Amino acid sequence: MQIFGVDIGGSGIKGAPVDLDKGDLAQERLKVLTPHPATPDAVADGVKEVVEHFGWTGPVGLTFPGVVTGGSTIRTAANVDKGWIDTDARALFSERLGGLPVTVVNDADAAGVAEAAFGAGRGRKGTVILLTFGTGIGSAVFVDGVLVPNTELGHLELNGHDAEKRASSKAKEDHELTWEHWARRVTKYLAHVEMLFSPELFIIGGGVSRKSEKFLHLIEGIKAEIVPAQLQNNAGIVGAAMRATERG
Repeated sequence: MQIFGVDIGGSGIKGAPVDLDKGDLAQERLKVLTPHPATPDAVADGVKEVVEHFGWTGPVGLTFPGVVTGGSTIRTAANVDKGWIDTDARALFSERLGGLPVTVVNDADAAGVAEAAFGAGRGRKGTVILLTFGTGIGSAVFVDGVLVPNTELGHLELNGHDAEKRASSKAKEDHELTWEHWARRVTKYLAHVEMLFSPELFIIGGGVSRKSEKFLHLIEGIKAEIVPAQLQNNAGIVGAAMRATERG
């Protein structure tokens, strides 16, 4: 069974048909740059370009980098245009895609759902936290395999700042941090999250998961097991497609 998944990020909009039996992309994904400013209409045009590239005519699952309630309404927009707030994203995307059925879910929640089903979180009990390090820091919290949606742990305070302003991969790039310096910031962030939630497992996702050998060994003093996401940066696409089937 195949469903189309789209992952909307602060820097790119990525999408492809997903094989839901394998939990993997059925075709090579297409990525277009996220427009700036990332207004609702501009992002919807980018999504349309990705979906139409494949000639897709069925259900579409989409991620969004912010809080999404009811599979539709956008409540926060930290890394995209503030015009998204209170937008009915499902209606917007469905209209732009010619009436195709659409489901919208928080981006990190989608990645977490995919990792829990097919990746590093598969079969794990207790508290599992996936953290995506990209333009910001997204989070997905699971308790015995059940998702606690829209946790947004990237906005915890760290040294007087939003944590994602200090420890995201964008912060690493913007401040030209070495892997060692950035790993120290990530360690402080993980220690703070661990103090609050005492997870058994941290899964590190987002684009930086492809380079886990450069920094994971530098993170010390965390009691929880720390592993890279197995689906890496495709997890959001896979999870979005999964959620599209769950919500019909």
